[in-house]
Amino acid sequence: MTQVSASTDSATVPVGVLPPDLGQTSPAVIKASQRVTPESTDEVRHITLEVMDPAFQYVEGQSIGVVVPGPHDFGNAYHLRRYSIANARSVPVGSGVNLDILVRRCFYVDEISGERYPGVASNFLCDAKPGQQITLTGPYLSPFRMPLDSRANILMIGTGTGIAPFRAFAQHIYERRGDWKGQVRLYYGGHSGLDLMYTNDEHTDLANYYDEKTFKAFRALGSRPLMTSSQALEQGLHDHAAEAWRLIKDTNTHVFISGLSKAAKVFCKVMAEQAGSEEAWLKVKEQMIEDSRWSELIYD
Repeated sequence: MTQVSASTDSATVPVGVLPPDLGQTSPAVIKASQRVTPESTDEVRHITLEVMDPAFQYVEGQSIGVVVPGPHDFGNAYHLRRYSIANARSVPVGSGVNLDILVRRCFYVDEISGERYPGVASNFLCDAKPGQQITLTGPYLSPFRMPLDSRANILMIGTGTGIAPFRAFAQHIYERRGDWKGQVRLYYGGHSGLDLMYTNDEHTDLANYYDEKTFKAFRALGSRPLMTSSQALEQGLHDHAAEAWRLIKDTNTHVFISGLSKAAKVFCKVMAEQAGSEEAWLKVKEQMIEDSRWSELIYD
């Protein structure tokens, strides 16, 4: 399917033109847009939005939709793309509510023509300037639910921009609550330093939580040029499999997987090795699902 880059001249969809299938919409303003990757690599931006409605509410793990006004290919009046919210719920400031999203400027190759096209929403957002107004939908329900028990262990596994909801989790646990007693582990894989932008000392605020007694982040960087982020994650999980398995066996551990769909397959593969067989692992996993301690937020 062919897509073209969106114009940023018209940032908000005019009132009265919004298709009814969009559901509830909210106007928002780009407050800040910071590139978090070097100029020599793919562009990824940390974008702060202010929703112009103090009644707008969300919780960690939810996502919002960004509406890119058309016209687009095939006569579409708008293009909608969802992004995970990357910060903990915030108190309204002034007349609005702030939220963060992580956006990678994407391109794809048409399978038939072989031509490269820019992703509509990602290029729209990466080109947007502070002060520009845009239209949001949501927030949307999420399979991620933070446990209420502060003694619960949290095991987070992610690749790519799938780290966004985990940033919100860490903020909520250590900044907003401050009394978390359970063990918190983040396993994160990337095929290059680009994919570790939120887990290294140079570009991230996740480093703020490294000194917490309960928090540990295990970063895996691809050791070969063609190694994918999922392969790097598998490498990192193998290196720390015993730690993950120890937590899995604790009945008060909650698992959250975010990012590429291969991340879940990789995690299950490594845990099956720790369990002794795939059959034994599936029994453990099924019990966690039954206990509402297993959540996935994945994409292809």
